[in-house]
Amino acid sequence: MRSTLAGLAALMVTTALAGSATAQMADWIPESRPGGKLLLTGGVSSIEGAGGGGLATWAVTTGYGAGDGIGANVHATWVDLPDYEFRSAGVAIGLWDRVELSAARQEFDTQDTGALLGLGSGFTFTQDVYGLKVRVLGDAVYGQDTWMPQVAVGVQYKTNDQGAVIAAVGGQDDEGVDLYVAATKLFLAESLLVNGTLRWTEANQTGLLGFGGDAEGDPSLQFEGSVGWLVSRNLVIGAEYRTKPDNLSFAEEEDWMDVYAAWAINKNLSVTAAWADLGSIATFDDQRGLYLSIQAGF
Repeated sequence: MRSTLAGLAALMVTTALAGSATAQMADWIPESRPGGKLLLTGGVSSIEGAGGGGLATWAVTTGYGAGDGIGANVHATWVDLPDYEFRSAGVAIGLWDRVELSAARQEFDTQDTGALLGLGSGFTFTQDVYGLKVRVLGDAVYGQDTWMPQVAVGVQYKTNDQGAVIAAVGGQDDEGVDLYVAATKLFLAESLLVNGTLRWTEANQTGLLGFGGDAEGDPSLQFEGSVGWLVSRNLVIGAEYRTKPDNLSFAEEEDWMDVYAAWAINKNLSVTAAWADLGSIATFDDQRGLYLSIQAGF
C-alpha cells in the first residue's frame, strides 16, 4: 500500500512538472496560424530547397506563416538542357517567420551524354540537401521605413551518391557543407525586390560533381544576386546571377544566370518558369534551357 501511494505521489509530481514545463513552453512558442504573409513574399523553392529564387537562396522564410504562424511547401523542379536533365523535389517548413528547415533530392541525368562521358547512357548523379536558415535581423516586408534588409544565415549539408565517379574526375569528397549569409530587401512602393547572398562553398556544380578538386581544394566565397519586379500582386519577373567555384581541372565550371517569372495562383500553389543559362557542364558548353518549378503549400 505504501509503495502504491509513493508511486501515485511520484506520478502526480511528474505530471505537475510536465504541466509546468508545457505552460512555460507555451509562453515562448507563438500560437501558430498559417497564411499571414503577402503573396510571393516567402519566395519560391530554390534548386537546393531553401526559400528564394530558382538559382539563389534569399533571406526570407519559406511559406506564408507570419511571426505567429507556420508555413510549409513541397516543390518539384525540372531543367531541360541540351545534353543533360536536372530534377529536384523537396519539402520546406517555415517556423514563425524566423527559422526555415528544408530537404531536397536533386537528380542530374546525363541522358545520352553519359555514354560519351564513359558513364553509360542515362547515368544519374543523385544528391540530398538538408538546410537550416535563421533570420537574424530586419524584416523584408514590414521594414519599409528603413533601408535595413532582412538578413539570414544558413547552412546546407549535401551528400552525393557517386563517390567513386567523383574521385575519378578529380573531386575530393562526395559530401560537403555550404555556409551562407543572405540579405533581402523589398521596396513595396516601387514593387521591387533585391537580394544578395554570400556563400562559402567548395561544391562542384552545387555538389552534383562532388566537393573540392584537383585544381582547387579549399572553399571559396561566391555570390548570388537576384532582382524581381512585382508586375502585380501575384506575378513577379526578374533575373538571377550565381557565381561558381572552378575546382576541377578536367572541366571548366562557369557562372549561372536566368530570367524568370513566378506566378502565385493563390497562397497554396505557384508556378515558376525561367530561361536558364548554366554555362559549361562536364566539358559540354552552352547548357541553356527551360526551367520549370511547381510549388504547393501554405
